[in-house]
Amino acid sequence: MSVLIVIPARYASTRYPGKPLVALTGVSGQSKTLIRRSWEAAMAVQGADRVVVATDDPRIQAEAEGFGAEVVMTSEACQNGTERCAEALANLGGGYDIVVNLQGDAPLTPAWFIEDLVAGLRANPWAELATPVLRCEGAMLEALKEDRRNDRVGGTTAVFGAENRGLYFSKEVIPFTAARYAPEDPTPVFHHVGVYAYRPETLAEYPTWPVGPLETLEGLEQLRFLENGRAVLCTEVAARGRQFWELNNPSDVPRIEAMMAEMGLE
Repeated sequence: MSVLIVIPARYASTRYPGKPLVALTGVSGQSKTLIRRSWEAAMAVQGADRVVVATDDPRIQAEAEGFGAEVVMTSEACQNGTERCAEALANLGGGYDIVVNLQGDAPLTPAWFIEDLVAGLRANPWAELATPVLRCEGAMLEALKEDRRNDRVGGTTAVFGAENRGLYFSKEVIPFTAARYAPEDPTPVFHHVGVYAYRPETLAEYPTWPVGPLETLEGLEQLRFLENGRAVLCTEVAARGRQFWELNNPSDVPRIEAMMAEMGLE
């Protein structure tokens, strides 16, 4: 089954304009843009047949082509990364069995997250979309709660039921737990990792569906699948000692750089 990885990137982010071009400094002191680090993460995935950056902005296009990435230009009308992936797939003429959306704000995404995600979609023919979830340890759960206490939009959490079928995703910390956890203790809260693997036919339909109230309230594109009765597989992935965080706000830059330093990432 052929696999296409699309990295959707837009300049006009509401919360962080110009985010794909923000520089992140690794342990060696070398600075690379967010879009470059996301592309390098995608290129490390085993089994991917093609990796492209999908954007509507010439500044991102120039940066990506400058470090050797293939770029697919898409329209400014795309409302989110999934719509941009759908347009990119159409512009490429299709021809792939699985399309992966590696959002351009997750440069610490390990290759095995995506490899496990693709394997999960292959093994579960009922699923139309697969997305990875990572069980929070106490330290990550506390970081998520701290963001919410300070009115920052941090990570997204996920809840799922039988067969790991997705039930809901939220920028709030769900499910509620009153228990206290040590920094390394496992918790019942799962951090949603912003990566998706789609069946191409479902991806092509996505832009035609209306935006529902839950997607509008939460600002989470994956809720459109749930609101339209589509089956979502939450694939649990293992951290293997790696830290993970998405770049959502300017305050996340030093946090991610500190994580990169701890992991020895250049």
